[in-house]
Amino acid sequence: MLFSFAVFIVVAMILAKGFEKLHMPSLLGMLFTGILLGSYSKDYFVNEKGLTFLNSFFISDKILDVSSDLRTLGLIIILIRAGLGIDKEILKKIGKVAVKMASLPCLFEGFTVMFATHLILGYSLPISGCLGFILAAVSPAVVVPEMLALKDRGLGKEKEIPTIILAGASIDDVFAITLFTAFLGMAMGNEVNIFNEVLKIPTSILAGLVLGIVVGYLLYLLFKYFHIRDTRKALIFLTTAIMFHHIEEMKLFPIASLLGIMSMGFVILTKDNGLAKRISLKFNKIWVFGEILLFVLIGAAVNIRVIFESGHIGVIIVLIGLIGRLVGVTLALYKSNLNTKEKLFCGISYIPKATVQAATAGIPLAMGIPHGDTILAIGVLAIIITVPIGITGIRLGRDSLLEK
Repeated sequence: MLFSFAVFIVVAMILAKGFEKLHMPSLLGMLFTGILLGSYSKDYFVNEKGLTFLNSFFISDKILDVSSDLRTLGLIIILIRAGLGIDKEILKKIGKVAVKMASLPCLFEGFTVMFATHLILGYSLPISGCLGFILAAVSPAVVVPEMLALKDRGLGKEKEIPTIILAGASIDDVFAITLFTAFLGMAMGNEVNIFNEVLKIPTSILAGLVLGIVVGYLLYLLFKYFHIRDTRKALIFLTTAIMFHHIEEMKLFPIASLLGIMSMGFVILTKDNGLAKRISLKFNKIWVFGEILLFVLIGAAVNIRVIFESGHIGVIIVLIGLIGRLVGVTLALYKSNLNTKEKLFCGISYIPKATVQAATAGIPLAMGIPHGDTILAIGVLAIIITVPIGITGIRLGRDSLLEK
């Protein structure tokens, strides 16, 4: 397993540098590392072609077994970094816009894909809804690091565009996952009260915010009254955030843990700016490894073969969904103080999909839902299409569409 770690880290760094030389995002190099060294490539080269001597160069099965947890860890790290950089006054300034950005793009894309799938493929509305809200989630794992880089460079600062996208992306997934769960239950023939499911959305957001603020304040008191080295403070923060996320997985009550984790950092920044900056520096260093881990393992979850099974219909459905998302972004930013270029940049920033799709696209198939194989194929296809387009668009558009 250690040798496998060493191999994919070295390959990821080489490919990341290669993509940089081609003036493309280094993140794509990490994603392609995962695709090249993942289990699907291993099955082809080792099991089908008999090249057994290559076996040890692919990502270890032991790592892939805990891939979901490791991806979650990487996501938690970037959300902590995001929370430690969101100022209270800035949040007040962009509050209404961020709320609309958190809901409208997701809802428009989800329902657009649902009706498109129903009309094009003839699937029932519950099954079409499953696909719609698998695709509807933006990927904080991809978007958040890009927005943090914009904040560091001071791009879009006057109108706080990176913060609008940061705040919106962290809540966007709450809508997508809740509605996906509701449609999945209906597709399985369960009686689902759609009103109760929708009610979970504001409940989970409120619970995440309140608990995040409380836990963040307790951490602030701990760090204030007890002498602890900054490195250990960062570790305490990280382990607390992991426990916080576990509460959501226990399903005791609806809670938006990702939003709560950001709230913890927000509270510490509000109470002690210097402390927040010192902890943030520690997490910036942790992220050097966390970034490689996260995006390589997202790539490893992509099955290239499955993509070809969905054919051109899958591409059409993904693109129709993106049009729905852009309409949602346009409505969310209507009457805001953003100009046309800045609105376009926000639309581009909301394109990438990765983590939620990697986690949920295979669930309908595993549950025995009809057409689960096609849903998985289109979910994987969405990652392949949207990550390169979204990241490249953000990188190319940030200087021409945003003001410093």
